[in-house]
Amino acid sequence: MLTDKAIQAAKPRVRPYKLADGRGLTLLVNPVGSKLWRFRYRYDGREKMLGLGSYPDTSAMTTTTRCMSENTINLALRRMGYAHDEMTGHGFRSLASTCLNEQGYHPDLIELQLAHAERNQVRAAYNKAQRLPERRKMMQAWADYLDSLRDDANVVPIRRAS
Repeated sequence: MLTDKAIQAAKPRVRPYKLADGRGLTLLVNPVGSKLWRFRYRYDGREKMLGLGSYPDTSAMTTTTRCMSENTINLALRRMGYAHDEMTGHGFRSLASTCLNEQGYHPDLIELQLAHAERNQVRAAYNKAQRLPERRKMMQAWADYLDSLRDDANVVPIRRAS
């Protein structure tokens, strides 16, 4: 994991170099001393990259949080070719919630997995790994469902009326 202490200790070298967290997040340290956040991911077999700001303007904690923020996911969707009125990051959450409810999973289990905040602050403080075996089973079923959609490819495109 990239810590502020490790990042502050990173000094410029003759050539640019990267510090990585092992999950796609890197900090590019340039010869002039600038430090730039990058997030690498793969889409359609090709490596893509998102710029997430510069250090110290964007801290390690902010960058780690930002990697999975709604705006980052939406930007990735736009780069994949989805228009803003076709799909959003929250649209995937809504789709998953609807499908999992239709498949009979308990609504509380779905809400836990989608990381919706627990309203009871005491419960939220102590239940970090609540119902993990059930959630794993549900997410495997969700992955299997998505694989079946991809493999069957019996998807009929719905076109807008002209």
